[in-house]
Amino acid sequence: MSAGEQPKSLKPVHFKYRFDFPDGTEKSFVLDLDPRTLALKTETRPSYPEWTRLEFNKCSNCPLAASVERCPIAINLLDLAAEFGAQKSFEDVTVHVETAARTYSRKTTLQKGLSSMLGIIMTTSGCPVMDRLRPNVRFHLPFATGLETFVRQISMHLIGNFFAARRGLPSESTLDALLELYREVTKVNKGMSARLLAATESDANVNALVILHTYGDGLQYYVMSSLEELEADYHMYLQGSPNPIGTAEEPPTGATRRD
Repeated sequence: MSAGEQPKSLKPVHFKYRFDFPDGTEKSFVLDLDPRTLALKTETRPSYPEWTRLEFNKCSNCPLAASVERCPIAINLLDLAAEFGAQKSFEDVTVHVETAARTYSRKTTLQKGLSSMLGIIMTTSGCPVMDRLRPNVRFHLPFATGLETFVRQISMHLIGNFFAARRGLPSESTLDALLELYREVTKVNKGMSARLLAATESDANVNALVILHTYGDGLQYYVMSSLEELEADYHMYLQGSPNPIGTAEEPPTGATRRD
């Protein structure tokens, strides 16, 4: 395989969001991702508004160098800011999400539909903080509940550490680093909210970010409460035996031991 060639197993990754409003208005967005890096594919524009400059309401924890002119997330939010900037958060809408594997559909509020799409854009635009959440995008679950979101994030973190350990790299079996990551993600959400406030007339886009912020805070609470809601589902792992189907020393009931 050549250096730039992609494995045949990597299939296109794309999401089509369609917003159907009660008055018959329809708005559609297609998000195409590089199947190898999961980076959002974008086109360069001839000009950008002031609020996309990196230094404009810059996130307090932004690690990008001053030589970077534009916030990578902001330039990918231009279409959303333009289309939904004057709309209210609680407008009724039916959202359809098409993926390569299946289609999702839900009647919800505009802010919740936008929040689902924002989650993809923010983690695939090239922000060094949000990039750490990018592996989850391949398994994006629109309209996920809080519990589903938390399980996906925790699973992503543990799988990432498994791969790191397999290569002899530093890794951890706790969730401390994930909690620290979400503290940083919270700062990005606050910074992006300030940008969108300057770019839009109404609150739909901003409140969509607030929902993402709430999930981040919820994850920290959820982990600190010892994942009690899930622990009972894993009783088969908590029997004191490393082998969930029994031990080699004791034969199954009714079996004859051969010495």
